[in-house]
Amino acid sequence: MAMNEDLNIVKAEPDEEKDELMRNIEALEHQNEAAISAIRMLQERIRELEGSAYHKLFMKVRALKVLLRSNYSSHSNGNFLKKIAFAFTKKGIEITRRTVAIILKNLYLISEIEKVIIISASSQSAQVVHSNFDYWLSRHLPSETDLKNYRQQGAALVNRPIFSIVIPVYNPKISHFEAALNSILAQTYPHWEVCLADDCSTDPDVKKCIERYRSKDKRIKVVYRKENGHISAASNSALELATGDYVVLMDQDDLITPDALFQNARVINKHPIVDLIYSDEDKVNDAGAHSEPHCKPDWSPDNLMSRNYLGHLTVFKAEILKRIGGWRLKFEGSQDYDLVLRFTEETDAIFHIPRILYHWRIHETSAAGGEEAKPYAYIAAKRALEEAMKRRNEPGTVDFLPGFRGYAIRYELKKKGEKVSIIIPTKDKTELLRVCIDSIVDRSSHQNYEILVIDNNSSEKEFFEYMESCKTKLGDRFKCITAAIPFNFSKLMNIGAAESTGDYLVLLNNDTEVISPDWMEGMMEQAQRPSIGVVGVKLLYPNDTIQHAGVVMGLGGAAGHVLVGEDRDGPGYFNYVNLISNYSAVTAACVMIKKSVYDEVDGFDEKFTVEYNDIDFCLRVKETGRNNIYLPHVELYHHESISRGHPHATKESYDRHLKEIGYLKNRWENYIENDPCYSPNLTLGAHDFSLRY
Repeated sequence: MAMNEDLNIVKAEPDEEKDELMRNIEALEHQNEAAISAIRMLQERIRELEGSAYHKLFMKVRALKVLLRSNYSSHSNGNFLKKIAFAFTKKGIEITRRTVAIILKNLYLISEIEKVIIISASSQSAQVVHSNFDYWLSRHLPSETDLKNYRQQGAALVNRPIFSIVIPVYNPKISHFEAALNSILAQTYPHWEVCLADDCSTDPDVKKCIERYRSKDKRIKVVYRKENGHISAASNSALELATGDYVVLMDQDDLITPDALFQNARVINKHPIVDLIYSDEDKVNDAGAHSEPHCKPDWSPDNLMSRNYLGHLTVFKAEILKRIGGWRLKFEGSQDYDLVLRFTEETDAIFHIPRILYHWRIHETSAAGGEEAKPYAYIAAKRALEEAMKRRNEPGTVDFLPGFRGYAIRYELKKKGEKVSIIIPTKDKTELLRVCIDSIVDRSSHQNYEILVIDNNSSEKEFFEYMESCKTKLGDRFKCITAAIPFNFSKLMNIGAAESTGDYLVLLNNDTEVISPDWMEGMMEQAQRPSIGVVGVKLLYPNDTIQHAGVVMGLGGAAGHVLVGEDRDGPGYFNYVNLISNYSAVTAACVMIKKSVYDEVDGFDEKFTVEYNDIDFCLRVKETGRNNIYLPHVELYHHESISRGHPHATKESYDRHLKEIGYLKNRWENYIENDPCYSPNLTLGAHDFSLRY
């Protein structure tokens, strides 16, 4: 009898532990729900703040202050007079006029009760609209005349592919579901089928709705699943119904524009090899108001590793999609991200349509409603990225960015301790150079490096004394190379590269200061990858605002930095400040490249003596098939052009500027007209990714 009592006690203890564990889990779930609710409220407040006219005006004024900062020291009366003199030049007057106009325009918009936009006299008309974006969208969505033309053009296409629109269905709001189906029925291109998989919806009106639409159009197919399997299993069930050439992904409550399928069919006819097509998108609420237009770059594989920027509308070659097995289970919430990562490992025949063809529905539980809406999705995405890195033999780590606004990707170094040659051209400016070199020596965690200072006609005694002290302190890791030639940045870089002994080259301005201890490892882990060419970094002004976060061709007329004046932590346009991204070019104020790649393109073109040499260099590297990349986690301070003064301060320098910009435009007109890493829907007149009106 006693033994039985003991056994009952033993049995009771695990049950008590289980009950306690369940209570703890329940408490944690409540805490998690409260935290998510708090995050939702905070992010909504941030969105309201970032979207307010006051904030936009403040950011523009701050950006203008940064852009107008003189390159001369503020401690010199003589230089103060130079600032005054520059203000009365033709260029100075134009800058002042534009600055005042921007400030006055924004003050006027803030003071207006009714929402308006200002349109230049050259525009077709001026009108009061709901918002700037609604006005832009009204000019970019197809008119009735356009739709009529698209119907005729679609009928005349030589290749008329069939699109299978795959939609997993589970308890949608009926009005949203009907609107989604109606947007398909309204397509100007008729060669489609809808493949619905109802995942055991508990709302009986869902089946009634599906059957009503099936009776309207025989192109609508459905499978009613026997058990609830969640979105991946339901998507695969829908895929089994697909007989089309291409599979189109669409959510049960979103909308596509009437020309969405026609635009994709047109791309397929123009590029028969295409395997994947994606387009731009925005968000729409129940009141029909549109917001957050996402105007995307052309295929940018490293953007995809930081976030699923493809989003919707995405169109997949059916044969490949079925061959890779469709959606994988247990990636719910990020099942499309995992699918895209696997699909793009099969092909690079990927095209982008720079049109908004998809409207995400904003509601409480939709992914479009906020980053916090589906926190489990980010855990699934992290696993999908980790597995992708292993499949590609590029292992590394994936972390969440603050606010769940993307992912921080770090690759493992395949070869430890490779040598880095840091090339720094300079003329005197000893104190500036001292800050730069001391920051390298004192803060760098990677120790196998050499510093090559390229002395371009220095004359100050202090400079040569400092060079001797560096030789004493650093020994074989330091060289001072004399280049007694007229200033030519490209030639100085080529001289340094010829003298270097490292596996990697870092081209570094003398007015920079290292912040991130692992700055060299951060660049090496990207530069080691065969797909990567030039690696650029986040450069900051001393006030912790952005000086460089990538270069866009055509910006400002030739090439310009994006996100100038944004806060160090961003976010900037769709958090571009903090996301690894492909750009056509990055600034050589701090870049890394493999020595072998530098030699492959014959280094810098020496006819670009001062300006655009780094742009030309990056584009020539890009033309080899490699991608240039911006890294947000590698940060340096940069006192831009302090050492050389304003590039247009004299007639001679301005004439040289015109000559070198001419070289750039003649050689790279195609990039200036259409930078593949930047949407043609975005402005070339501002640094902030705002829409082009």
